[in-house]
Amino acid sequence: MGLPPALPQINKNARIDLRALILLLSALIAVFVLGASIFASYWVQRKMLVDGTLETNRVYATKLATMTEGYLGSALRQLAFSADFYGRHFGERGALTQENEWLRRQVDYFNSTFLVDATGVVRAVAPANLTTLGTVLRTQGATQALRERQPAVSAPYMSAAGNLVVVLSHPIFSPTNGYLGYVGGSIYLQRRSGLSQLLGEHYYKDGSYLYVVDRQLTLLYHPDPARVGTVVRNNPLLDEAVVSGGDGVRRVTNSYGVDMLAGYATVPSTGWVVVAQRPYHQTLAPLDKLILTMVAIALPLTVLGGGLIWWLTLVIVRPLRSLAAGARSMGASEGSHDVGDVRAWYVEAFELKRALMVGIKLLDERIGKLQRDVQTDPLTKLSNRRLLGQTLALWQAERRSFAAIQLDIDHFKKVNDTYGHEVGDQVLTALADVIRSCARAGDVLCRTGGEEFLVLLPDTDLALAAVVAERLRQRVADAHFPLVGQVTVSLGVAEWTPQHEEDASLALGRADKQLYLAKQRGRNCVSQEGATR
Repeated sequence: MGLPPALPQINKNARIDLRALILLLSALIAVFVLGASIFASYWVQRKMLVDGTLETNRVYATKLATMTEGYLGSALRQLAFSADFYGRHFGERGALTQENEWLRRQVDYFNSTFLVDATGVVRAVAPANLTTLGTVLRTQGATQALRERQPAVSAPYMSAAGNLVVVLSHPIFSPTNGYLGYVGGSIYLQRRSGLSQLLGEHYYKDGSYLYVVDRQLTLLYHPDPARVGTVVRNNPLLDEAVVSGGDGVRRVTNSYGVDMLAGYATVPSTGWVVVAQRPYHQTLAPLDKLILTMVAIALPLTVLGGGLIWWLTLVIVRPLRSLAAGARSMGASEGSHDVGDVRAWYVEAFELKRALMVGIKLLDERIGKLQRDVQTDPLTKLSNRRLLGQTLALWQAERRSFAAIQLDIDHFKKVNDTYGHEVGDQVLTALADVIRSCARAGDVLCRTGGEEFLVLLPDTDLALAAVVAERLRQRVADAHFPLVGQVTVSLGVAEWTPQHEEDASLALGRADKQLYLAKQRGRNCVSQEGATR
Protein backbone atom coordinates (compact mmCIF):
# COMPACT_ATOMS: atom_id res chain seq x y z
CA MET A 1 0.00 0.00 0.00
CA GLY A 2 1.56 3.30 -1.09
CA LEU A 3 1.46 6.74 0.52
CA PRO A 4 -1.02 9.39 -0.59
CA PRO A 5 0.36 11.48 -3.46
CA ALA A 6 0.33 14.75 -1.44
CA LEU A 7 2.43 13.37 1.43
CA PRO A 8 5.92 13.75 -0.16
CA GLN A 9 5.22 17.46 -0.78
CA ILE A 10 4.28 17.91 2.92
CA ASN A 11 7.50 16.18 4.00
CA LYS A 12 9.55 18.46 1.74
CA ASN A 13 8.00 21.57 3.23
CA ALA A 14 8.53 20.18 6.77
CA ARG A 15 12.24 19.58 6.03
CA ILE A 16 12.76 23.17 4.88
CA ASP A 17 10.78 24.63 7.81
CA LEU A 18 12.62 22.48 10.33
CA ARG A 19 16.00 23.72 9.13
CA ALA A 20 14.91 27.32 9.56
CA LEU A 21 13.41 26.49 12.95
CA ILE A 22 16.63 24.89 14.19
CA LEU A 23 18.63 27.94 13.13
CA LEU A 24 16.17 30.30 14.79
CA LEU A 25 15.90 28.24 17.95
CA SER A 26 19.67 27.91 18.25
CA ALA A 27 20.12 31.65 17.81
CA LEU A 28 17.45 32.41 20.42
CA ILE A 29 19.00 30.01 22.92
CA ALA A 30 22.46 31.48 22.39
CA VAL A 31 21.16 35.03 22.84
CA PHE A 32 19.11 34.05 25.88
CA VAL A 33 21.96 32.25 27.62
CA LEU A 34 24.38 35.06 26.84
CA GLY A 35 21.91 37.75 27.91
CA ALA A 36 20.87 35.89 31.05
CA SER A 37 24.48 35.34 32.07
CA ILE A 38 25.40 38.98 31.55
CA PHE A 39 22.22 40.23 33.24
CA ALA A 40 22.60 37.93 36.24
CA SER A 41 26.27 38.83 36.64
CA TYR A 42 25.51 42.53 36.31
CA TRP A 43 22.58 42.50 38.73
CA VAL A 44 24.32 40.50 41.44
CA GLN A 45 27.61 42.40 41.22
CA ARG A 46 25.82 45.77 41.10
CA LYS A 47 23.99 44.84 44.30
CA MET A 48 27.22 43.74 45.93
CA LEU A 49 29.04 46.92 44.87
CA VAL A 50 26.29 49.24 46.10
CA ASP A 51 25.83 47.42 49.41
CA GLY A 52 29.57 47.11 49.88
CA THR A 53 30.14 50.82 49.19
CA LEU A 54 27.37 51.84 51.59
CA GLU A 55 28.77 49.63 54.34
CA THR A 56 32.34 50.77 53.66
CA ASN A 57 31.28 54.42 53.93
CA ARG A 58 29.40 53.70 57.16
CA VAL A 59 32.42 51.97 58.69
CA TYR A 60 34.67 54.76 57.44
CA ALA A 61 32.41 57.46 58.90
CA THR A 62 32.30 55.55 62.20
CA LYS A 63 36.08 55.39 62.27
CA LEU A 64 36.40 59.14 61.69
CA ALA A 65 33.68 59.88 64.26
CA THR A 66 35.65 57.83 66.78
CA MET A 67 38.86 59.67 65.86
CA THR A 68 37.08 63.03 66.19
CA GLU A 69 35.70 61.99 69.58
CA GLY A 70 39.22 61.08 70.68
CA TYR A 71 40.57 64.36 69.29
CA LEU A 72 38.04 66.45 71.26
CA GLY A 73 38.54 64.35 74.38
CA SER A 74 42.31 64.80 74.25
CA ALA A 75 41.92 68.54 73.69
CA LEU A 76 39.59 68.89 76.69
CA ARG A 77 41.98 66.87 78.85
CA GLN A 78 44.80 69.21 77.87
CA LEU A 79 42.63 72.18 78.83
CA ALA A 80 41.86 70.47 82.15
CA PHE A 81 45.57 70.15 82.86
CA SER A 82 46.13 73.85 82.16
CA ALA A 83 43.04 74.79 84.20
CA ASP A 84 44.54 73.03 87.21
CA PHE A 85 47.76 75.03 86.78
CA TYR A 86 45.83 78.30 86.40
CA GLY A 87 43.85 77.59 89.55
CA ARG A 88 47.07 77.41 91.57
CA HIS A 89 48.78 80.42 89.92
CA PHE A 90 45.88 82.68 88.95
CA GLY A 91 47.45 85.75 90.57
CA GLU A 92 50.76 85.36 88.70
CA ARG A 93 50.35 87.19 85.42
CA GLY A 94 53.64 86.04 83.96
CA ALA A 95 52.89 82.40 84.74
CA LEU A 96 49.45 82.74 83.16
CA THR A 97 50.87 84.16 79.93
CA GLN A 98 53.65 81.57 79.79
CA GLU A 99 51.26 78.65 80.39
CA ASN A 100 48.83 79.96 77.78
CA GLU A 101 51.59 80.30 75.18
CA TRP A 102 52.88 76.83 76.06
CA LEU A 103 49.39 75.39 75.65
CA ARG A 104 49.07 76.74 72.11
CA ARG A 105 52.58 75.79 71.00
CA GLN A 106 52.92 72.35 72.57
CA VAL A 107 49.71 70.81 71.24
CA ASP A 108 48.30 70.95 67.73
CA TYR A 109 44.68 71.09 68.82
CA PHE A 110 43.95 74.82 68.75
CA ASN A 111 44.55 77.79 66.47
CA SER A 112 44.42 80.11 69.47
CA THR A 113 44.19 79.76 73.24
CA PHE A 114 43.01 82.24 75.88
CA LEU A 115 42.37 82.67 79.57
CA VAL A 116 39.20 84.48 80.69
CA ASP A 117 38.42 85.47 84.29
CA ALA A 118 35.06 85.18 85.99
CA THR A 119 34.00 88.65 84.77
CA GLY A 120 34.64 87.78 81.11
CA VAL A 121 37.90 89.76 80.79
CA VAL A 122 40.62 88.14 78.66
CA ARG A 123 43.67 87.76 80.93
CA ALA A 124 45.93 85.92 78.47
CA VAL A 125 45.78 85.11 74.77
CA ALA A 126 47.98 83.34 72.23
CA PRO A 127 49.11 84.12 69.63
CA ALA A 128 49.97 87.48 71.13
CA ASN A 129 48.97 89.43 68.01
CA LEU A 130 45.29 88.87 68.75
CA THR A 131 43.64 92.11 69.88
CA THR A 132 41.27 90.68 72.48
CA LEU A 133 43.68 90.89 75.48
CA GLY A 134 42.09 92.96 78.26
CA THR A 135 38.68 93.14 76.58
CA VAL A 136 35.43 91.64 77.81
CA LEU A 137 34.32 88.70 75.66
CA ARG A 138 30.62 88.64 74.86
CA THR A 139 30.69 85.96 72.19
CA GLN A 140 28.43 82.93 72.19
CA GLY A 141 31.19 80.63 73.40
CA ALA A 142 32.25 82.99 76.20
CA THR A 143 28.69 83.40 77.45
CA GLN A 144 28.16 79.64 77.42
CA ALA A 145 31.43 78.90 79.27
CA LEU A 146 30.76 81.51 82.00
CA ARG A 147 27.18 80.35 82.43
CA GLU A 148 27.68 76.58 82.49
CA ARG A 149 31.05 76.42 84.33
CA GLN A 150 31.83 72.96 82.99
CA PRO A 151 33.85 71.47 80.10
CA ALA A 152 32.07 72.29 76.86
CA VAL A 153 32.32 72.33 73.07
CA SER A 154 30.49 75.31 71.61
CA ALA A 155 28.39 75.58 68.50
CA PRO A 156 30.17 77.37 65.62
CA TYR A 157 30.10 81.17 65.81
CA MET A 158 32.01 84.24 64.64
CA SER A 159 34.75 85.13 67.14
CA ALA A 160 35.75 88.59 68.29
CA ALA A 161 38.73 88.38 65.91
CA GLY A 162 36.43 87.68 62.96
CA ASN A 163 37.07 83.94 62.61
CA LEU A 164 34.40 81.24 62.34
CA VAL A 165 35.32 79.01 65.26
CA VAL A 166 34.35 76.21 67.56
CA VAL A 167 35.57 76.82 71.11
CA LEU A 168 36.52 74.16 73.65
CA SER A 169 36.54 75.44 77.23
CA HIS A 170 37.26 74.18 80.75
CA PRO A 171 36.43 75.98 84.01
CA ILE A 172 39.15 77.15 86.42
CA PHE A 173 38.65 76.72 90.14
CA SER A 174 40.89 77.87 92.99
CA PRO A 175 42.29 75.40 95.53
CA THR A 176 39.35 76.43 97.74
CA ASN A 177 36.92 75.60 94.90
CA GLY A 178 36.17 79.21 94.00
CA TYR A 179 35.27 79.88 90.36
CA LEU A 180 38.01 81.96 88.71
CA GLY A 181 37.07 81.80 85.02
CA TYR A 182 37.91 79.41 82.21
CA VAL A 183 40.64 78.44 79.77
CA GLY A 184 39.63 77.98 76.17
CA GLY A 185 40.97 76.93 72.82
CA SER A 186 39.51 77.85 69.45
CA ILE A 187 39.47 75.70 66.32
CA TYR A 188 39.24 77.79 63.14
CA LEU A 189 36.75 76.19 60.78
CA GLN A 190 37.67 78.16 57.66
CA ARG A 191 41.42 77.91 58.10
CA ARG A 192 43.90 75.10 58.62
CA SER A 193 43.52 73.46 62.04
CA GLY A 194 44.16 70.18 63.79
CA LEU A 195 40.57 69.15 63.09
CA SER A 196 40.80 69.96 59.37
CA GLN A 197 44.05 67.98 59.13
CA LEU A 198 42.40 65.02 60.85
CA LEU A 199 39.53 65.00 58.36
CA GLY A 200 41.17 66.49 55.28
CA GLU A 201 43.83 63.80 54.83
CA HIS A 202 41.07 61.34 53.90
CA TYR A 203 40.00 63.17 50.72
CA TYR A 204 39.87 61.13 47.53
CA LYS A 205 40.10 62.06 43.84
CA ASP A 206 37.21 59.97 42.49
CA GLY A 207 34.49 62.30 43.71
CA SER A 208 34.33 60.70 47.16
CA TYR A 209 34.51 63.09 50.09
CA LEU A 210 33.35 63.55 53.65
CA TYR A 211 31.87 66.42 55.59
CA VAL A 212 30.85 67.17 59.17
CA VAL A 213 27.79 69.04 60.48
CA ASP A 214 26.64 69.93 64.00
CA ARG A 215 23.18 69.37 65.48
CA GLN A 216 21.89 72.49 63.70
CA LEU A 217 23.19 71.09 60.36
CA THR A 218 25.86 73.78 60.12
CA LEU A 219 28.87 72.60 58.11
CA LEU A 220 31.93 72.32 60.37
CA TYR A 221 34.13 70.71 57.72
CA HIS A 222 33.82 70.38 53.95
CA PRO A 223 36.41 69.90 51.17
CA ASP A 224 35.13 73.21 49.75
CA PRO A 225 36.13 75.79 52.43
CA ALA A 226 33.58 78.27 51.06
CA ARG A 227 30.77 76.03 52.27
CA VAL A 228 32.02 75.81 55.86
CA GLY A 229 29.63 77.67 58.16
CA THR A 230 26.61 77.30 55.86
CA VAL A 231 23.53 75.32 56.84
CA VAL A 232 22.65 72.16 54.88
CA ARG A 233 18.95 71.98 54.07
CA ASN A 234 16.64 69.37 52.55
CA ASN A 235 19.00 66.47 53.23
CA PRO A 236 17.04 63.42 54.48
CA LEU A 237 20.22 61.62 55.51
CA LEU A 238 21.19 64.40 57.95
CA ASP A 239 17.65 64.62 59.28
CA GLU A 240 17.76 60.89 59.97
CA ALA A 241 21.25 61.05 61.49
CA VAL A 242 20.44 63.90 63.91
CA VAL A 243 17.30 62.13 65.12
CA SER A 244 18.85 58.65 65.44
CA GLY A 245 22.15 59.77 66.95
CA GLY A 246 23.82 56.60 65.67
CA ASP A 247 25.14 55.39 62.34
CA GLY A 248 23.58 54.22 59.10
CA VAL A 249 23.61 54.30 55.29
CA ARG A 250 21.50 55.94 52.63
CA ARG A 251 21.50 56.74 48.94
CA VAL A 252 21.02 60.51 48.57
CA THR A 253 21.39 63.35 46.12
CA ASN A 254 23.90 65.95 47.32
CA SER A 255 23.69 69.73 47.04
CA TYR A 256 25.15 69.62 43.53
CA GLY A 257 22.54 67.13 42.31
CA VAL A 258 24.97 64.17 42.29
CA ASP A 259 23.63 60.73 43.21
CA MET A 260 25.70 59.57 46.19
CA LEU A 261 26.08 56.43 48.32
CA ALA A 262 26.57 57.74 51.85
CA GLY A 263 27.35 56.33 55.28
CA TYR A 264 27.18 58.37 58.45
CA ALA A 265 28.13 58.17 62.12
CA THR A 266 27.63 60.49 65.11
CA VAL A 267 30.30 61.89 67.43
CA PRO A 268 28.82 60.91 70.82
CA SER A 269 29.94 63.86 72.97
CA THR A 270 28.91 66.65 70.57
CA GLY A 271 26.24 65.16 68.33
CA TRP A 272 28.27 66.10 65.24
CA VAL A 273 27.49 63.96 62.22
CA VAL A 274 30.34 62.66 60.03
CA VAL A 275 29.22 61.73 56.50
CA ALA A 276 31.39 59.78 54.01
CA GLN A 277 29.99 59.41 50.51
CA ARG A 278 30.93 58.28 47.03
CA PRO A 279 29.23 59.02 43.70
CA TYR A 280 26.92 56.24 42.57
CA HIS A 281 28.24 56.31 39.01
CA GLN A 282 31.83 56.00 40.25
CA THR A 283 30.85 52.94 42.25
CA LEU A 284 29.42 51.23 39.19
CA ALA A 285 32.07 52.44 36.73
CA PRO A 286 34.29 49.32 37.14
CA LEU A 287 31.24 47.09 36.69
CA ASP A 288 30.22 48.91 33.50
CA LYS A 289 33.71 48.39 32.10
CA LEU A 290 33.59 44.72 33.07
CA ILE A 291 30.26 44.19 31.31
CA LEU A 292 31.51 45.94 28.16
CA THR A 293 34.59 43.70 28.20
CA MET A 294 32.39 40.63 28.59
CA VAL A 295 30.26 41.71 25.61
CA ALA A 296 33.35 42.47 23.50
CA ILE A 297 34.70 38.99 24.20
CA ALA A 298 31.35 37.26 23.78
CA LEU A 299 30.39 38.81 20.41
CA PRO A 300 33.16 37.18 18.32
CA LEU A 301 32.50 33.89 20.06
CA THR A 302 28.80 34.30 19.31
CA VAL A 303 29.55 34.87 15.60
CA LEU A 304 31.83 31.86 15.56
CA GLY A 305 29.16 29.82 17.31
CA GLY A 306 26.59 30.98 14.71
CA GLY A 307 28.73 29.62 11.89
CA LEU A 308 29.11 26.34 13.73
CA ILE A 309 25.35 26.16 14.31
CA TRP A 310 24.71 26.72 10.59
CA TRP A 311 27.04 23.84 9.72
CA LEU A 312 25.43 21.62 12.35
CA THR A 313 22.04 22.44 10.86
CA LEU A 314 23.16 20.95 7.59
CA VAL A 315 24.30 17.86 9.46
CA ILE A 316 20.93 17.62 11.20
CA VAL A 317 18.95 18.01 7.96
CA ARG A 318 20.91 15.34 6.10
CA PRO A 319 19.49 12.43 8.16
CA LEU A 320 15.99 13.92 7.78
CA ARG A 321 16.32 13.60 4.01
CA SER A 322 17.07 9.93 4.50
CA LEU A 323 13.97 9.77 6.70
CA ALA A 324 11.85 11.20 3.86
CA ALA A 325 13.30 8.65 1.42
CA GLY A 326 12.57 5.88 3.87
CA ALA A 327 8.99 7.14 4.29
CA ARG A 328 8.45 7.05 0.52
CA SER A 329 9.70 3.46 0.34
CA MET A 330 7.82 2.08 3.34
CA GLY A 331 6.39 -0.69 1.19
CA ALA A 332 9.89 -1.91 0.19
CA SER A 333 11.92 -4.42 2.17
CA GLU A 334 14.55 -1.90 3.17
CA GLY A 335 11.88 0.46 4.45
CA SER A 336 11.81 -1.11 7.92
CA HIS A 337 15.56 -0.62 8.22
CA ASP A 338 15.15 3.06 7.43
CA VAL A 339 12.36 3.41 10.03
CA GLY A 340 14.56 1.74 12.59
CA ASP A 341 17.22 4.30 11.88
CA VAL A 342 14.64 7.04 12.35
CA ARG A 343 13.71 5.73 15.74
CA ALA A 344 17.37 5.72 16.81
CA TRP A 345 17.65 9.29 15.56
CA TYR A 346 14.90 10.48 17.86
CA VAL A 347 16.72 8.94 20.79
CA GLU A 348 19.71 11.11 19.84
CA ALA A 349 17.38 14.14 19.58
CA PHE A 350 16.18 13.38 23.07
CA GLU A 351 19.80 13.23 24.27
CA LEU A 352 20.43 16.60 22.64
CA LYS A 353 17.48 18.04 24.55
CA ARG A 354 18.84 16.53 27.73
CA ALA A 355 22.25 18.08 27.03
CA LEU A 356 20.54 21.47 26.64
CA MET A 357 18.81 20.98 29.96
CA VAL A 358 22.19 20.23 31.51
CA GLY A 359 23.45 23.55 30.15
CA ILE A 360 20.47 25.38 31.64
CA LYS A 361 21.07 23.59 34.92
CA LEU A 362 24.68 24.77 34.93
CA LEU A 363 23.49 28.33 34.36
CA ASP A 364 21.03 27.99 37.25
CA GLU A 365 23.81 26.68 39.45
CA ARG A 366 26.00 29.65 38.52
CA ILE A 367 23.23 32.10 39.37
CA GLY A 368 22.53 30.17 42.57
CA LYS A 369 26.20 30.35 43.52
CA LEU A 370 26.24 34.09 42.95
CA GLN A 371 23.14 34.43 45.13
CA ARG A 372 24.75 32.30 47.84
CA ASP A 373 27.86 34.49 47.69
CA VAL A 374 25.64 37.54 48.32
CA GLN A 375 24.25 35.81 51.44
CA THR A 376 27.59 34.59 52.80
CA ASP A 377 30.29 36.37 54.77
CA PRO A 378 33.42 36.09 52.56
CA LEU A 379 35.86 35.63 55.46
CA THR A 380 34.18 33.06 57.73
CA LYS A 381 31.77 31.53 55.16
CA LEU A 382 28.97 31.96 57.69
CA SER A 383 25.67 33.57 56.79
CA ASN A 384 25.51 37.37 56.67
CA ARG A 385 22.83 39.88 57.69
CA ARG A 386 20.91 39.45 54.42
CA LEU A 387 20.30 35.73 55.01
CA LEU A 388 19.66 36.47 58.69
CA GLY A 389 16.85 38.84 57.74
CA GLN A 390 15.33 36.28 55.37
CA THR A 391 15.48 33.57 58.04
CA LEU A 392 13.78 35.77 60.64
CA ALA A 393 11.04 36.72 58.19
CA LEU A 394 10.43 33.05 57.30
CA TRP A 395 10.34 31.84 60.91
CA GLN A 396 8.10 34.73 61.88
CA ALA A 397 5.70 33.85 59.04
CA GLU A 398 5.78 30.19 60.12
CA ARG A 399 5.36 31.27 63.77
CA ARG A 400 8.33 29.12 64.59
CA SER A 401 9.93 29.77 67.96
CA PHE A 402 13.70 30.02 68.29
CA ALA A 403 16.51 31.04 70.60
CA ALA A 404 19.25 33.53 69.73
CA ILE A 405 22.85 33.50 70.99
CA GLN A 406 24.71 36.76 70.40
CA LEU A 407 28.47 36.60 70.98
CA ASP A 408 31.63 38.49 70.29
CA ILE A 409 35.32 38.12 71.07
CA ASP A 410 36.57 39.76 74.25
CA HIS A 411 39.26 42.39 73.73
CA PHE A 412 39.43 41.69 69.98
CA LYS A 413 40.78 45.17 69.31
CA LYS A 414 43.83 44.20 71.38
CA VAL A 415 44.38 41.18 69.11
CA ASN A 416 44.32 43.39 66.00
CA ASP A 417 46.54 46.04 67.59
CA THR A 418 49.06 43.43 68.84
CA TYR A 419 49.21 40.92 65.99
CA GLY A 420 47.71 42.78 63.04
CA HIS A 421 44.47 42.45 61.13
CA GLU A 422 45.65 39.38 59.19
CA VAL A 423 46.01 37.40 62.42
CA GLY A 424 42.71 38.90 63.58
CA ASP A 425 41.05 37.48 60.47
CA GLN A 426 42.58 34.08 61.23
CA VAL A 427 41.09 34.24 64.73
CA LEU A 428 37.66 35.07 63.26
CA THR A 429 37.91 32.14 60.84
CA ALA A 430 38.98 29.74 63.59
CA LEU A 431 36.15 30.95 65.84
CA ALA A 432 33.68 30.30 63.01
CA ASP A 433 34.95 26.70 62.85
CA VAL A 434 34.43 26.32 66.61
CA ILE A 435 30.88 27.64 66.29
CA ARG A 436 30.18 25.15 63.49
CA SER A 437 31.44 22.32 65.66
CA CYS A 438 28.87 23.20 68.33
CA ALA A 439 25.93 23.67 65.96
CA ARG A 440 23.20 21.34 64.74
CA ALA A 441 22.23 20.82 61.13
CA GLY A 442 19.26 23.20 61.29
CA ASP A 443 20.96 26.03 63.20
CA VAL A 444 21.65 29.33 61.43
CA LEU A 445 25.17 30.70 61.99
CA CYS A 446 25.84 34.33 61.14
CA ARG A 447 28.63 36.83 61.30
CA THR A 448 26.83 40.11 61.92
CA GLY A 449 29.87 42.39 61.79
CA GLY A 450 33.45 42.73 63.02
CA GLU A 451 33.98 40.22 65.83
CA GLU A 452 30.23 39.78 66.41
CA PHE A 453 28.46 36.48 65.69
CA LEU A 454 24.90 35.22 66.04
CA VAL A 455 23.54 31.68 66.36
CA LEU A 456 19.83 31.02 65.79
CA LEU A 457 18.51 27.77 67.29
CA PRO A 458 15.09 26.83 65.83
CA ASP A 459 12.51 25.18 68.10
CA THR A 460 14.81 25.66 71.09
CA ASP A 461 13.82 27.03 74.50
CA LEU A 462 15.88 29.40 76.64
CA ALA A 463 17.23 26.75 79.01
CA LEU A 464 18.62 24.54 76.24
CA ALA A 465 20.02 27.60 74.42
CA ALA A 466 21.86 28.62 77.60
CA VAL A 467 23.41 25.13 77.79
CA VAL A 468 24.52 25.42 74.14
CA ALA A 469 25.95 28.88 74.80
CA GLU A 470 27.90 27.69 77.83
CA ARG A 471 29.25 24.72 75.86
CA LEU A 472 30.30 27.09 73.07
CA ARG A 473 31.94 29.46 75.56
CA GLN A 474 33.92 26.60 77.11
CA ARG A 475 34.87 25.20 73.69
CA VAL A 476 36.27 28.61 72.66
CA ALA A 477 38.12 29.03 75.97
CA ASP A 478 39.74 25.60 75.53
CA ALA A 479 40.66 26.17 71.88
CA HIS A 480 44.12 27.24 70.72
CA PHE A 481 44.14 30.03 68.15
CA PRO A 482 47.12 30.55 65.81
CA LEU A 483 49.73 32.98 67.24
CA VAL A 484 47.21 34.43 69.71
CA GLY A 485 46.79 31.38 71.91
CA GLN A 486 43.63 31.54 73.98
CA VAL A 487 40.75 33.95 73.46
CA THR A 488 37.40 34.19 75.21
CA VAL A 489 33.93 35.21 74.16
CA SER A 490 30.97 36.80 75.91
CA LEU A 491 27.51 35.54 75.05
CA GLY A 492 23.94 36.80 75.41
CA VAL A 493 20.94 34.48 75.10
CA ALA A 494 17.31 35.32 74.36
CA GLU A 495 14.34 33.49 72.91
CA TRP A 496 11.37 34.35 70.72
CA THR A 497 7.97 32.72 70.82
CA PRO A 498 5.07 33.90 68.65
CA GLN A 499 2.74 33.75 71.65
CA HIS A 500 4.62 36.59 73.40
CA GLU A 501 5.40 39.00 70.55
CA GLU A 502 4.93 39.48 66.82
CA ASP A 503 8.31 40.83 65.72
CA ALA A 504 10.95 38.09 65.72
CA SER A 505 13.80 40.60 65.33
CA LEU A 506 13.14 41.91 68.85
CA ALA A 507 14.79 38.77 70.21
CA LEU A 508 18.08 39.86 68.62
CA GLY A 509 17.94 43.15 70.49
CA ARG A 510 17.38 41.33 73.76
CA ALA A 511 20.22 38.92 73.05
CA ASP A 512 22.49 41.88 72.30
CA LYS A 513 21.45 43.46 75.61
CA GLN A 514 22.35 40.25 77.42
CA LEU A 515 25.71 40.27 75.61
CA TYR A 516 26.26 43.77 76.95
CA LEU A 517 25.42 42.54 80.47
CA ALA A 518 27.90 39.68 80.04
CA LYS A 519 30.55 42.26 79.14
CA GLN A 520 29.69 44.23 82.26
CA ARG A 521 30.01 41.11 84.40
CA GLY A 522 33.63 40.67 83.43
CA ARG A 523 33.44 38.93 80.02
CA ASN A 524 34.01 35.22 79.27
CA CYS A 525 30.54 34.38 80.53
CA VAL A 526 26.95 33.76 79.39
CA SER A 527 24.06 36.05 80.25
CA GLN A 528 20.48 34.99 79.53
CA GLU A 529 17.27 36.91 79.81
CA GLY A 530 14.85 36.10 82.62
CA ALA A 531 12.19 33.49 82.18
CA THR A 532 9.49 36.16 82.58
CA ARG A 533 9.25 39.05 80.20
